[in-house]
Amino acid sequence: MMHVEERTNTPLSLGEEKNMVIQLLLINITIFILLFFTEVVYRMEGNPLSRYHSDVLSRVVLPANFETLLNSPWALISSMFTHNSFWMIVSNMIWLACFGTMLQNHAGRDRILPLYLLSGVVGAVFYLLGMQFIPAFRELQPFATMTGAAAPIMAFAIGATVVAPKYRLLPNLPIPFWIITAIFLLVNIYTHVINTHDMTMLPPLIGGGLTGFFYMQQWKKGNDLGAGFNRFMHRITHLFHPKTHLHIVK
Repeated sequence: MMHVEERTNTPLSLGEEKNMVIQLLLINITIFILLFFTEVVYRMEGNPLSRYHSDVLSRVVLPANFETLLNSPWALISSMFTHNSFWMIVSNMIWLACFGTMLQNHAGRDRILPLYLLSGVVGAVFYLLGMQFIPAFRELQPFATMTGAAAPIMAFAIGATVVAPKYRLLPNLPIPFWIITAIFLLVNIYTHVINTHDMTMLPPLIGGGLTGFFYMQQWKKGNDLGAGFNRFMHRITHLFHPKTHLHIVK
């Protein structure tokens, strides 16, 4: 006679048997769709676009100064999931899928969410500090904001390169992964500095890249900086997890 343990998978679990990259893609796309339809409703009711920005968008994007941030501190988190243009979310989600999947395959899914959130917050702090202390940015403070997952994606790119710099995406293609990252860096520099002349995005990209480098360097040394966060999330998401049941098999 033996005891057999019956396990029931919980749909609330963020770690077990879950693809965290897919979940992040779904969260970002869902928020974009919700904001898009909210904007459509505002316009259908005859409201000017400026009212949508002041009532809704300004509550979830990261402002350029600390005083405004105090009115919506959640923007440190919400801004990294907020995209206010179609091409922004398309390009960001492609890169997120590429570098996130690469990092997840080589370092495990438990590194994805902690690094995404940490690099997003560090990127936001770098943005705020840059807007305060870089003279050319100060005059932009009253109306400048930051949105998107650029900092976390940079963290994934640098982190994946730290873990497997010589990995080849295609066995027959003699291009190591670090070259893909270098192309990504050049595309970002062209997009933000040359094409749109938006150099205010450079500090958060630097912050995200440094976070990805430090995080994955520590992980390679055996120091998992996200272990405490993952344990906390496991407890939260398993509050309503069905208890284990035992039945007797004859």
